[in-house]
Amino acid sequence: MILVTGATGNYGKATIDFLLKKGISANSISALVRDVAKAEHLKAKGINLKIGDYDNYATLVAAFKGVDKLLLVSSTDVVNRGKQHENAVKAAKEAGVKHIFYTSFERKNETETSPTYFLGKSHLETEKLIKASGLTYTIFKNNLYLEALPMFFGEQVLTTGIFLPAGDVKSAFASRNDMAEATANVLTSQGHENKEYSLSNTENTSMQEIAEDLSDIVGKQINYVSPPQDVYVKTLTGAGVPPEYVGMFSGFAEAIKQGEFSTEKADLENLLGRKPMTAKAFLKETYTSK
Repeated sequence: MILVTGATGNYGKATIDFLLKKGISANSISALVRDVAKAEHLKAKGINLKIGDYDNYATLVAAFKGVDKLLLVSSTDVVNRGKQHENAVKAAKEAGVKHIFYTSFERKNETETSPTYFLGKSHLETEKLIKASGLTYTIFKNNLYLEALPMFFGEQVLTTGIFLPAGDVKSAFASRNDMAEATANVLTSQGHENKEYSLSNTENTSMQEIAEDLSDIVGKQINYVSPPQDVYVKTLTGAGVPPEYVGMFSGFAEAIKQGEFSTEKADLENLLGRKPMTAKAFLKETYTSK
């Protein structure tokens, strides 16, 4: 039995779809959900629904009973994620889960000086908990999703251009769907015990190159401006962007600038058996319909 947590989120849903496409029977897949009403689409596919909440340890233990492979999709609750993941790992151990798979993050700097440490701290703690648990594990170090870029650019990017303090450093942004497909491939094959995979693109690209590609795609000049951090923060704050988003956007931009998402690793390509989606292909798919 394979159980996927975060099953109503984008990553979890995509992974389940790829498992089904690979011929895994629906009755061999379970989905951890908090609200059955939000999982009718999974129920309709024949997926077993398990009620559980990261904040409720007892529900996790019950949901994880009889599970061979547990895909722990990281919680989106940044504030409480550390404790939630601790609950999940301990529950997996108590329930007798045989193999835990965890979606972590790509990084170079693991210290408090990292501009994304506010997000990375709980991932690092979870990896340590998993390794200390004695459970067989596989850790996916996911790069920044290509799907996150439009959020950083803003809805008016085709009018205003890209305004982001990310410098000229290249990054191996990758598609969330490609990562989900690779995850499904790992879940359904052998030889991944106690391994760590970097789910990053084999192509590294800069924001300037992204602006040039976007210009080609939409047929008009899209400029890229990399302002100083303080100017960026002041501009977003003045535009009424909530402080938590300003902090997140500026943190990720600085991480890009510092090369945190730059890598030459080919794990994603190897697990997919093909080249991952390029940034330009993603941009074309995303912006040609606008």
